[in-house]
This record gives sequence, structure tokens and C-alpha cells, in this order.
Amino acid sequence: MTTYVLVPGMCHGGWCFDDLAAELRAAGHTVDALTLTSVGDPDVAPDPAVDLETHVADVVAALDAAGGPVVLAGHSYGGVPMTVAADRRPEEVAALVYLDAFVPRDGETARSMTDDAQRAWYDEGRATGLVPRPGFFDPRATDHPLATLEQPARLRTDLSRTRRVYVYATNWGGTPSPFGPTLARLRGEPGWTVHELDAAHNLMRDAPDQLRDVLLDAAS
Repeated sequence: MTTYVLVPGMCHGGWCFDDLAAELRAAGHTVDALTLTSVGDPDVAPDPAVDLETHVADVVAALDAAGGPVVLAGHSYGGVPMTVAADRRPEEVAALVYLDAFVPRDGETARSMTDDAQRAWYDEGRATGLVPRPGFFDPRATDHPLATLEQPARLRTDLSRTRRVYVYATNWGGTPSPFGPTLARLRGEPGWTVHELDAAHNLMRDAPDQLRDVLLDAAS
């Protein structure tokens, strides 16, 4: 059986994977759905001092605790800390699965990879160091530390021999997806399996069965 480590996106906690994790566990797999430091826990006040390195450490700790190669999957922002963590523990990662997520190269940030609309949202947190949670998010979501979006990913390991899967959401409500440039880049890179799903950015809600099948396949 496979161990999955799941990394949430901005403002969210491990609870965003509850239904998906339940299905994977029902199939006999082990799932660690992370809640990153100072994000997505309504009982913990977000801390503007938290940066990308803090979240990378969260993911590295989960990889170390797993005790063997895992399928590491991240949604949206979660693609950044998971990539850096995989770079530091390549021997502990059997597959990387990006769920409508950023795929950083060395020196890139979430801010540098996104579009102007998303950057305008990030800038709403300039005064406090915390990007505000949009009102339409789950009530358990929290504000998000701005520093995590602006600290560069530092990568040194060649992960091309690790199985890599990208899942792209095609329905952004009539607006361009900020992950379009990422999709275009990965289509031209060898070694990637790319899926395009007719779903909104919250793939866990809009395409649960397809997402489950992608994750099961990544472990096969």
C-alpha cells in the first residue's frame, strides 16, 4: 500500500482533503493531509513571520516521518513547498502530483509565477504581512502569510527521474487560469504526465473521482 502526503493551498488546512483522504484510506492506503504552520487552522492566529522555509520544514518532517517513499501531492500554493521538500528528500518521494499548482524552478516564487490578478490579491496583505482570506472560502480557512509567497524556492536536485504528474483545472469561471503558463511549460518538458480536467480550481470538490483515480495511478 502507498503513503500519500497531501499539501494544501493558500489559506487552507488539511481538512480540504478530507473526502479524498477518506477514499484513499478506504482503498487501504495511508494518508497524511498536512495543515501547514500558521495556515488553515481557525484556532491558531496566522503569523506574518512564517515564510516558505517554515512550510518546507513542515513537508520535510512529514516525509521523514513516513518511513519510505511517498506520493507527494500539493494543491495550488502547496506545489511550492512540496517541490522544495522533494528537492531536499528525493529518496523519500516516489511521485510528485501537482493539483492545479505552482511548479517552481530554482529562484522562482509564487508571486513570480502567478498573474496580475493574483498578485493584486497578495498585495492586499502588504500592510499586515497577511493575505486576507476571501469571503467565499471555507469558513475554516485563514489569512495567509505573505512571506511564503515571496521567498524564492531554492532547488539543487534533478527530480526528472521522479514520476511527475500535473492536473490542470480548465474552468476558472471565465477568467484565465494563473496556471496556464505552467501548463504550457510542462507540455514541452519530457517526463511529465498531464491531465486537463473540466473542473474549477478546487479540484477536491469539483472532480473528486477523477482526482482519486489520478492519485491511485501515480502510485501504481
